[in-house]
Amino acid sequence: MVETATARDRVLNMLKGEKVSPVPCFSGVGNVTTKGLDKLGYRFADVHKDAKMMAESAMTTWELYGFECVVVPFDLCLEAEALGCVMNPYADSDDLLYPTIKEKSKQTTEQLRALATPDLLTKGRIPMMKEVVKIIREKLGDQVAIGSYLLGPFTLGGQIGELEALLKSSFKKPEEMLDYLDALADIIVLIGKELQASGVDFLSVREMGATTDVLSPRVFKKVIAPGLRKISEGLASPAILHICGSVMPIVKDMADLGYAAISIDSKTPMTDARTAVGPDTVILGNINPFANLNDGTADDCYNVVAQCVKDGVNAIHPGCDIWPTAKPENMEAMMRASRETIVE
Repeated sequence: MVETATARDRVLNMLKGEKVSPVPCFSGVGNVTTKGLDKLGYRFADVHKDAKMMAESAMTTWELYGFECVVVPFDLCLEAEALGCVMNPYADSDDLLYPTIKEKSKQTTEQLRALATPDLLTKGRIPMMKEVVKIIREKLGDQVAIGSYLLGPFTLGGQIGELEALLKSSFKKPEEMLDYLDALADIIVLIGKELQASGVDFLSVREMGATTDVLSPRVFKKVIAPGLRKISEGLASPAILHICGSVMPIVKDMADLGYAAISIDSKTPMTDARTAVGPDTVILGNINPFANLNDGTADDCYNVVAQCVKDGVNAIHPGCDIWPTAKPENMEAMMRASRETIVE
């Protein structure tokens, strides 16, 4: 069992498979909160294209709650934008709206393969992300692990193209889909390596479009898994595989794809997942970021987190992005429970 001094050490040692006590409480996906934004006087719509604002916003969840990471960006458009899609940041809206893709690039497999060159790393906000990471590192040093995330091939395909067409092709034209997802995997590895070179400590690969709520386990194994394995083999720093929804039918397959850890959400029972993958797989989970952190009570949050620790998680990790309006008292309860619940 490892007892380390910094939040960064705790998270990175846990991702190496070492037992860390008390378990870390962090996320590999979005976790900026409105309390943090209000502290800075920033509008959510303004932080996505400004390196300083993004970096400062990302650090607030650590500063306010001791949440053991700083993760950027906050949206799901980074890779798609670099591939030529047009992002809508909802710049004129004061509502809490996440950026979306308003114009899709719709590349073919051949076009994607031609784009997988270093020139891609000059596109969109990829250069800005290097500046974001630099600002965070200069401010926090090695206190806290810096994370970023990438979409999995299937989910990225849905951003740059039509999700319905991807779903149909997964069933009717699996060989063509394999080739298409393989081309996207090359692009994801290229961007991931650039983020690693910028100083990111860990990456999450978010393949939420390939949950078994949508695709069968057979399609996951045959069509989705090869691209995910290619990504895990291509990335140097610790990588986490995150899939939302119910993943019990594929959780063992997820664990076998070569990632440092798998992240599951509250739809997948932690005890069942632990039984399926065995004691050596690093599992992160499985707090419901909306029902628990946004809508729940502090007592409920404390109890849910404590139960997750008892059920065998290696780290407390929300099942998806923390909704920005998460109640401060619930965030505090989550952190307190993760520190106070010790399982020998």
